[in-house]
Amino acid sequence: MNQRENFKSRLGFILIAAGCAIGIGNVWRFPFITGQYGGAAFILIYLFFLVILGLPALIAEFAVGRASKRGIGRSFEELEPAGSKWHIAKYPMIVGDYLLMMFYTTVSGWMMYYFYHMAVEGDIHGLSPEQVGERFGTMLGNPSVQVGWMAIATILGLGIVSLGLQKGVERVTKSMMSMLFLIMIILAIRAVTLPGAEEGLKFYLLPDFARLQQQGVTEVIFAAMGQAFFTLSIGIGSMSIFGSYIGKKHTLAKEAVNICVLDTVVALLAGLIIIPSCFAFNVEPGAGPGLVFVTLPNIFSQMPAGRWCGVAFFLFMSFAALSTLVAVFENIISFWMDLKGYDRKKVVKWNILAIIVLSLPCALGFNVLSGFQPFGAGSGVLDLEDFIVSNTLLPLGSLFFVVFCNFRYDWGQKNFYDEVNTGSGMKLPVNGIVRFYIKWILPLIVLVIFIMGYIQKFAPDFYNQILGK
Repeated sequence: MNQRENFKSRLGFILIAAGCAIGIGNVWRFPFITGQYGGAAFILIYLFFLVILGLPALIAEFAVGRASKRGIGRSFEELEPAGSKWHIAKYPMIVGDYLLMMFYTTVSGWMMYYFYHMAVEGDIHGLSPEQVGERFGTMLGNPSVQVGWMAIATILGLGIVSLGLQKGVERVTKSMMSMLFLIMIILAIRAVTLPGAEEGLKFYLLPDFARLQQQGVTEVIFAAMGQAFFTLSIGIGSMSIFGSYIGKKHTLAKEAVNICVLDTVVALLAGLIIIPSCFAFNVEPGAGPGLVFVTLPNIFSQMPAGRWCGVAFFLFMSFAALSTLVAVFENIISFWMDLKGYDRKKVVKWNILAIIVLSLPCALGFNVLSGFQPFGAGSGVLDLEDFIVSNTLLPLGSLFFVVFCNFRYDWGQKNFYDEVNTGSGMKLPVNGIVRFYIKWILPLIVLVIFIMGYIQKFAPDFYNQILGK
């Protein structure tokens, strides 16, 4: 077995784990879902569920990684009682990592494509609203463009991972995350000082609970629960791997809070860039997934120095996407290193080919394979892969981690709390309501999220009845 690598600094661990959590989900999905569900009032509900759902699940995943000093390839064997079969979970979890990369590499390629054409070609800036929409459709419909940028994203991400934990993953991610924060702050200042941005700031910062009633309070609550739960990328081992690389100087609750704070700051900054800009140029902030690729280029076209604001924005989006690629790729590479004892560079080489091949259905799903519509008209390969990961493997994987840490026939609560509370900083109470909540209530909530996701997808009429719509 290869000698275990470790982070050079605690800051490296925090930034890398935060980079995994942040990703496109925060900077792409959070702003438009906030726009859809009422602005500041939705954010308050989201933050509440982030604390009671995301934080304890993240602590559980960190605990499994740090206690075992292994990724999911070997962690459950290290901790489970003799003769039990909990380690079988590593197979659906690694499948989840590969599935996530099968569409995340394509979406990351979109970010890099837009950055390149904004910065180098300059042929996206200045187009009419209709032309911007057509340009996005043309990009999706070109197989060579889709496959080419997907391959660039894959090779770039795995190339960083091939350099090792400290020299590659830690060093590059620290630089990317530092630049990401700097770019976001500059863009946020520019956005909030635009003429007409004041109404956007009110929408984003001043809660108006009347808007919740317009959307339906129950629907908003489920949307906030889902966003809070999925934002941290919990359930497929992409966080436990980083727990396996850190020491025991600080408690895991303290480390998890740091990750949640950074994750939330980036999400809020992304909203602070996008929503005031939408109001300044009379654009609907809840425009949906096309907000980044169709709506924002129109805003940049009308904005003073708009091309360079667009360049900075898509550079920041590329960094956010690449940070998640690097983090999940590290989990995949460590899986094979732990399981088989393979050399890092050898595993990276054959994974470059494997992930490019596995990503082809998504990259071709908007053109060659556009006739494949698993959920009806308008759906595609990406929708199917995203549903399997987000609505199935992430919640079930998170449920697994929480159960594994809390029952005596598994790893057990005593071992879990001993691991979590080792070190200085915030500690989880070993008795009382918090312990009861994590053991019994949290798994129930995760199970409800899982069930509701399936009902919403396959029985929308019944879902609307549940919500009282």
